[in-house]
Amino acid sequence: MLIVQKYGGTSVGSLERIENVAKRVAKAREEGNDLVVVVSAMSGETNKLIDYAHHFSKTPSKREMDILLSSGERVTASLLAIALQEMGYDAIAMTGRQAGIKTDGTHTYARIESIDTSAIEERIKEGKIVIVAGFQGINEKGEVTTLGRGGSDLSAVALAGALHADACEIYSDVDGIYTTDPRIEPKAKKLDYISYDEMLELSSLGAKVLQNRSVELAKKMGVKIIAKSSFSDGPGTIIAEENEAMEAVLVSGIALDKNQARVSLRDVEDRPGIAAEIFNRLADEQINVDMIIQNASKEGKTNLGFTVPQSELEAAKKVIGSFEKDFGEADYDENVCKVSIVGVGMKSHSGIAAKAFSAMAENNINIEMISTSEIKISMIVDEKYGELAVRVLHETYELDK
Repeated sequence: MLIVQKYGGTSVGSLERIENVAKRVAKAREEGNDLVVVVSAMSGETNKLIDYAHHFSKTPSKREMDILLSSGERVTASLLAIALQEMGYDAIAMTGRQAGIKTDGTHTYARIESIDTSAIEERIKEGKIVIVAGFQGINEKGEVTTLGRGGSDLSAVALAGALHADACEIYSDVDGIYTTDPRIEPKAKKLDYISYDEMLELSSLGAKVLQNRSVELAKKMGVKIIAKSSFSDGPGTIIAEENEAMEAVLVSGIALDKNQARVSLRDVEDRPGIAAEIFNRLADEQINVDMIIQNASKEGKTNLGFTVPQSELEAAKKVIGSFEKDFGEADYDENVCKVSIVGVGMKSHSGIAAKAFSAMAENNINIEMISTSEIKISMIVDEKYGELAVRVLHETYELDK
């Protein structure tokens, strides 16, 4: 079998942990597998490098940041290769460039466009364990690019797809995907299976186990992901195409996202194109708008509300300020969070939303905004009620059973 393994920052957070990873890789090798191992930077390393850059500049060049930040993964890759060599295994470290990962030209948030796997395949044929520095590639000009936060997940999935690997194992400090964050709800259960769509929703809604771009790519390329812990030997959680067993489960998980801010515009001029103008301007500034609510028009005026990540609120305020003549007043609220219910089984069952709303009402939790899709219900609530809402919904849908 050809297996792509990916180890996150906590898994390689010290020399002892890199040695532990080397033993895991060696064990998989002894079981007769061909291996490509993708590694992140050691935990804390990327933030340290960012701090170094900010010592000299508050707005350092993105091109230079890519060269700087990509070094963290190269350090880990070479150390792991050295550790494996010392254990008697033929291992070789490769940068994103050497691994053939080609991206677009967007520095610090590049997208993978293609992978030339010939160099990796040649090394595998030679019997080598290939260690690839994650999170990075090169653009058409031959310049180093990075893939954004969590980009090593993306590197691993893309390589697994391009190499037609049998599985892509993502190792972190948690032993799989849970029905919700166990730190909020100790009764949370680990899932054996979850569909790409459910995982995509959970990732985008605040679950931090997998980067959502990597799940999207896995679905597109048909890559089976197994989320596992590098600190235990459990079977983990399989992320794959939905099947009948998955569809029989009403709700798979509850997610909480505290990185939310609500924008409320009152007495907006109700004319054709005003919403398009506002949201196009927000999009131009790379501001990610999530939930949107517009009230019915009254006397030529309407109210418009939407949410953005807290981290993008200041940029959103600048955009909104440029439309001052088009509305009465603007309110901004950072003390909100988003609680979401996710499950492919919701498609074929009625009453899911009513059950959630009733449970929230019984616990005096006011819902400020609602958004739904085929497999998701998201609600904006006061931040102080966020964790209570998670526990209430977890119990309501009997996810601890």
